Amino acid sequence: MYSTTIDIRVRYGETDQMGYLYYGNYALYYEVGRTDAIRQLGFTYRELEEQGVIMPVAELQVKYLRPAYYDDVITVKTILKELPPNHKIQFHSELYNQAGELLNVGTVTLAFIDAKSKKRMNMPDILREKLAPYFENNANEPRS
Repeated sequence: MYSTTIDIRVRYGETDQMGYLYYGNYALYYEVGRTDAIRQLGFTYRELEEQGVIMPVAELQVKYLRPAYYDDVITVKTILKELPPNHKIQFHSELYNQAGELLNVGTVTLAFIDAKSKKRMNMPDILREKLAPYFENNANEPRS
């Protein structure tokens, strides 16, 4: 399993009239978590795109448990529970408030697509090499 966390402060412009984080913005928080998770592996989405790989969202599932409010600090936990066996990768997100209460859970499935042909492809080798150590013997951290 591979997991990362990042904190995001809810900005005023992300809230609705009630002061709640607008429901559509949770997907943006998931994206911040995914982008940071890839960056913590030592490369970026941009580098994947430069290698001709794009990753459109194929599916999004969201469950709202409690609201997040303006100025709350939200911890976004991003989890990869399995090393992708094919052309899709599934990121699980958990959002917590500063009191540690679980606010929201979501799953985002992305597809690996060849940018030129627009056809699906398996996970790029460079990404598989970076993630593989986290999945050997159910390790929580890569082996040295």
